[in-house]
Amino acid sequence: MDKVTAAETFSQIRVVMGMVVSLSLARLLNGLAGIVQHPRSTRIYPTHLGWVTFMILFLVHFWWWEYRLHTLPVISFAGYLFLIFFCSLFFFLCALLFPTSMQDYDGYEHYFMSRRKWIFGLLAALLATDIIDTALKGRDYFMSLGFEYPVRTAIYILLSLTAAVTANRRYHAAFVIFALTYQLYWIFRIYDFMD
Repeated sequence: MDKVTAAETFSQIRVVMGMVVSLSLARLLNGLAGIVQHPRSTRIYPTHLGWVTFMILFLVHFWWWEYRLHTLPVISFAGYLFLIFFCSLFFFLCALLFPTSMQDYDGYEHYFMSRRKWIFGLLAALLATDIIDTALKGRDYFMSLGFEYPVRTAIYILLSLTAAVTANRRYHAAFVIFALTYQLYWIFRIYDFMD
């Protein structure tokens, strides 16, 4: 069977990916709205809110990043499945950041720390998957991001794996501040100044 060109499949892929990204964003936004609606029902944790903000930014960045798929000459079914898997990692991570119930926890700090292995394990997996996704867009695109991209991603993965095993609140606060600051810097530098 002939492979379908990327131009023919891009709109289909974009719709499916858009649904999963939308569900992920909706999960985060609903969680934030719940905090605003019932501010005294569950104690907030600034580090948790920092990671929620990071994930919103990461999702928006991801959606922008995936636009480059339209330049591929061919997208195979395996590539399509990979992209759905990639989107699903985002959804699972967003669902972990805002669980359906907080009844077993005395606030977001307790919840976040008790689920940190899952949260940061998934974040590390998401970042590793991002390397593969970037490689799918072609060697030229991967190389256009420079040496900084794989180094940046490796550092994020190492910091995530450390966050999965440490309960040190200062580490978690410093990590989210670093992650948010660097992610903003990276996005605006890469996309606003890239040819």
